[in-house]
Amino acid sequence: MRTLAIGDIHGGLRALVQLMETAEVSAKDKLIFVGDYVDGWSESAQVIQYLIELSKTNECIFIKGNHDVWCEQWLAAGIENRVWFNHGGKETIESYRSFSKEEKLKHLDFFEAMPLYHVDVEKRLFVHAGFTSMHGVEKEYDKVAFYFDRTLWEMALTMDKRIEKDSKIYPNRLKHYSEIYIGHTPTINFGKDKPMNAINVWNVDTGAAFTGKLSAIDINTKEIFQSDVLKDLYTDEIGRNK
Repeated sequence: MRTLAIGDIHGGLRALVQLMETAEVSAKDKLIFVGDYVDGWSESAQVIQYLIELSKTNECIFIKGNHDVWCEQWLAAGIENRVWFNHGGKETIESYRSFSKEEKLKHLDFFEAMPLYHVDVEKRLFVHAGFTSMHGVEKEYDKVAFYFDRTLWEMALTMDKRIEKDSKIYPNRLKHYSEIYIGHTPTINFGKDKPMNAINVWNVDTGAAFTGKLSAIDINTKEIFQSDVLKDLYTDEIGRNK
């Protein structure tokens, strides 16, 4: 059985389906998604429906991202956060036009059930963005950090790789987990189109919302699987490339 960590999808159903085929995902595989399933390309509602069906055949963990928080608020109370609306929310609302009230409620249940993080038996942490507490995610005082923080990734990127984990100057945040898997900050911002590793942090958001691909990584072997560039799968759209 494999465990695959999958990056931010942002409404790109075609890329998600292609990724599942490229990785030859079977019912034996465990799938951990790091969040941001919606907002960007035109099939956000369809992505959620696909994931709900996928969870019936595979063991899946769906971490909640910031875009998922915004979509949940809209489904629950009709709240149209203006930042959200201008960063993919408009496309998400349009994707729900053909969905009934009952179907939307099922999707709301799906969003509400999403955890903010997951820690497995090997002390591997999966979280959308990061966390700030030096004592670990259980002691995080600001839950918003789980889906907005970028300092964890920035810190990992700038660390000297020669610093040993038992060193006094090794960041306490990183000591709690054998590995940390995140999304939220596209690797294409750093000129990379594949998941990036810095110290013990793996960033699997490869810019599917913009000009990148959707990626998955086998957390044991580190084998990487990718879709095509999403703008080539949605040639008549611009996603969030506005």
